[in-house]
Amino acid sequence: MTTEKIRWRGRLLSVQPRIRLTRSFDQRSHSYLGYSLRVTGMLRDQEKEFLVGIGKGAQAKHKFQAGYLVEGECLPVEDLRLEPVEFYKTSKLNILERSLQDPGTPPPWLGIPDDHVTYRQRGHRRLDSRTYATKCLTCIWGCRMAVEMIVDHWNPRQRKYRSETFCYGPKSCHFYRAGPTRKVPGRRGMVWEEPDWVDDEDTLHREWDE
Repeated sequence: MTTEKIRWRGRLLSVQPRIRLTRSFDQRSHSYLGYSLRVTGMLRDQEKEFLVGIGKGAQAKHKFQAGYLVEGECLPVEDLRLEPVEFYKTSKLNILERSLQDPGTPPPWLGIPDDHVTYRQRGHRRLDSRTYATKCLTCIWGCRMAVEMIVDHWNPRQRKYRSETFCYGPKSCHFYRAGPTRKVPGRRGMVWEEPDWVDDEDTLHREWDE
């Protein structure tokens, strides 16, 4: 793995929370890693779209949002199974232009994403992966999490990995589709299927348009 940082420069398409979800059969926990910048621009002298991870301190300082022209340096992620981004350990961040995307009428919701405390308090609902890819990539309430699954609690080295998409946005969003329920493998071939009431309970405290 290279230790030489890569220069990049580009327009922000979205800023979303960067979260890792750990599952152990019917239990789950979240690790709040920072934020994910979806960038279209130049990376290694190539024009492309890519995902850069930043820390919560960097987001609090710069207040990035979709439309900004930004540059910085980063490293390739060492283990892509544990990250929802391709690059991280970002430094030398600089805002070159503060132009914004036309927010129009939501959804999607643009602007500056909230802090992690707000996301944690709001709670999320599962989000269909195709809906996320076609409708929610720019929304501050959308999130694609890296998921680490501990298959056997008695042998925690036995793990599996995947990604899952979630929505922290208003329940009234007309783009929202839950998609299929999530199935979690367990020891000796057991499988736990996460029921709908988990999402309902996680967002019970929010009103329809909140």
